Amino acid sequence: MDCVTTLTIISKPDCHLCDVAREIVETVVADLPEDAVDVRELSILDDPALYAQWWEKIPVVLIDDRLHAHWRLSPERLRAALSTPDREDTLR
Repeated sequence: MDCVTTLTIISKPDCHLCDVAREIVETVVADLPEDAVDVRELSILDDPALYAQWWEKIPVVLIDDRLHAHWRLSPERLRAALSTPDREDTLR
């Protein structure tokens, strides 16, 4: 494995769409090689800068600090983004 991909979920407590996004991330990452993806979760309630940037769009999914999706996460699109060596096309 060349390098570990970092996937960040930006969420907040009691957010139904955040729960759905978390489940999709867990399912997709479970199908990938172990240690291929480092999943982190940040709450907009813990960070004023995150809140200011993302409060209208949560859940937000970043791959290697680049926006992948907000509001609704597609398992197929996420799988493609995490499985493609050159992820440039799938990050948007």
